[in-house]
Amino acid sequence: IAELSVPGSRFPLEGASDADIGANAQLSYTLSPSEHFTLDVKSSDENRKSLFLVLAKSLDRETIPVHRLVLTASDGGRPSLTGTMELVISVVDANDNAPQFNQSVYKVQLPESAAEGTVVAHVNATDPDEGSNKQFSYRILSSIPMGNKELFTINTKTGEIRLAGTLDFEDVRLHELQIEATDKGTPPLSGHCSVELEVLDVNDNAPEVWVTSLSVPVPEDASVGTVVALLSVSDRDSGENGRVRCWVWPASPFGLEATFAGSYSLSASLALILTKSLDRETIPVHRLVLTASDGGRPSLTGTMELVISVLDANDNAPQFNQSVYKVKVLEGSELGTLLLTLSATDPDEGINSDITYL
Repeated sequence: IAELSVPGSRFPLEGASDADIGANAQLSYTLSPSEHFTLDVKSSDENRKSLFLVLAKSLDRETIPVHRLVLTASDGGRPSLTGTMELVISVVDANDNAPQFNQSVYKVQLPESAAEGTVVAHVNATDPDEGSNKQFSYRILSSIPMGNKELFTINTKTGEIRLAGTLDFEDVRLHELQIEATDKGTPPLSGHCSVELEVLDVNDNAPEVWVTSLSVPVPEDASVGTVVALLSVSDRDSGENGRVRCWVWPASPFGLEATFAGSYSLSASLALILTKSLDRETIPVHRLVLTASDGGRPSLTGTMELVISVLDANDNAPQFNQSVYKVKVLEGSELGTLLLTLSATDPDEGINSDITYL
């Protein structure tokens, strides 16, 4: 009997026969107790009766695939004699069960460095039907973010999901896949689950340092604390992988100031300030190396070079090569006679080094 047969469906049965006559051959029928089936007996005359097995309750093959009933025929004699037969009713499967996953949500984690072909998850569904009704295939229905479905492949038979590309924590931190299992019944039925893939950060990004504002050249007489440059430092990684420390070399006469006292998280603004008085005549151009190092293991480092020229200040007086010149002059020397050539130098530059003698 088909699993989807509706209650009230009737199925004819072959009746019994009795070789006696009269009341001894008058037959009555009973059916062993069953919540799914009843017996309907119709009499055309006292010796001819039609039997029907009537479905009283819907069948469920997945609960009871086979029903076994006993049909008893009793005659009207004294004492009454009986005959029995067993009814073996097989329930023919209908595609009334969709595939069911053993989990509604699969939560997995993978590092962003996972290689192409890495197994992401192994989803598993079952279908209690039988035959082609229980045969099903898997597919990736959709993904969040949209457009990332091609990053994954699924084995249509086993439900094994693998990477078909590379993950990037800095691009997408959580992938959600909608998986569908569809059976081959008529009509086909489907079950669904989701796979949530959390991408774990790997220290694959070096810190970056760049200049947002630069005031050069720096006046030689600039005061200590003068801001020479504004810098930004960032690292696209997260956690300790994105925690950055910065320093400048040489350590003098410039230094860095920041809100986090030398330890910058993800993104920060720094100020390059003057920590010691400048002397252009000693060092006219300063070449600085700014270094940023993150807290990953192994640590990654980014560097940049700053060239800072010093603008001259008139901080040096002209210096004669002698403090006293002694000259002898003949008493009768004419006017205009060259007595001495004086020489002074000034280590400044430009107009600050132009000398006039009075």
